[in-house]
Amino acid sequence: MLKKWMLISVSLILILVVLTGCGARSTDQNTDSSNTDKSEDVDTNTKDSEPATETLKKEEVIVIKFSHVVAEDTPKGQAANMFKELAEKYTDGRVEVEVFPNSQLYNDDDVLAAVQQNNVQLAAPSTSKVSKLFPQWTIFDFPFAFEDVASVQAAMESEEIGGKLFKMLTDQDLLGLAMWDNGFKQMTLDDHPLYMPEDFEGQQFRVMSSKVLEAQFESVDAVPTPMPFSEVYSALEQGVINGQENTLSNIYSKKFHEVQRYMTISNHGYLGYAVITNDKFWNGLPDNIREQLQKALNETTQWVRENGERLNQENLDKIIADDMLEEIHYLTNEQKQAWIDVMNVVYEEYEDEVGADLINAVKELRDN
Repeated sequence: MLKKWMLISVSLILILVVLTGCGARSTDQNTDSSNTDKSEDVDTNTKDSEPATETLKKEEVIVIKFSHVVAEDTPKGQAANMFKELAEKYTDGRVEVEVFPNSQLYNDDDVLAAVQQNNVQLAAPSTSKVSKLFPQWTIFDFPFAFEDVASVQAAMESEEIGGKLFKMLTDQDLLGLAMWDNGFKQMTLDDHPLYMPEDFEGQQFRVMSSKVLEAQFESVDAVPTPMPFSEVYSALEQGVINGQENTLSNIYSKKFHEVQRYMTISNHGYLGYAVITNDKFWNGLPDNIREQLQKALNETTQWVRENGERLNQENLDKIIADDMLEEIHYLTNEQKQAWIDVMNVVYEEYEDEVGADLINAVKELRDN
């Protein structure tokens, strides 16, 4: 009997254990169910909050990368920083402009492709670089095409010149927003002073990538050497090239005068920058943002026009104060005319490529 009673007791204990286990599993299942319900509540709340999320997305900061190749204390460098300040101010922080000077992201040979691909949203390449896509833009490279900065501004504001050139850009997913002046170019050389056209013979000059600029130096029997702006100083220092042409602000900021001995104030060529963006990016901006960016750009452009010449004069004063050049020569009227007479062949050589209409419009502007 005792054995039988012990067996019954063990059986009862086992049954209780099993029942307890089932109860525990039941409790766990209830807990999981409760958690699932809470999870669903969270999901439901998330769905209810989607409109708020969309609102946040609409208020996200728009980042504009602005790439250029010159130093920050040049007219273009200062203009880029001014645009950044005004753009961020007028959009109440909705836009953040990241400025990359000194070819930190792209040199002028590559930046237009980067804008087309929207890798950067703003660039201000020289007009010579734009001519790689549109030969007509080399009109700004023609020697002695413009008498002064006012003439350049008049050309860009005219439908025959500026209007026509900017319209071309949209064919390549680009959009022209403004023209920033850097002023007129001067000549530097290490070997000897440049007075007359024959003084150029055999000398190797760096040029921007432009057939017209190459033709300009070839007309005076010099050797043009296309080269990115970022490489010019070392090429001058190492004697790879003998000379170069550039604005006073670029000559001073890049210290070209430290590795050259002679400079001629010739004002023979204009150097300007086309402020260019990606067409789809710009037109895809909210209307109110685009309006404020355009306002910032207009004010910056006006500042450039009013201060570009002043900044170049200040840089000339600094070059003189540094006293590292052996001579700074100012072309006389007779010497200037001799340069014009020899270099005029460029107009005939590139009339078909650039277009007689553009060349005639520039000549008419120059003669008036």
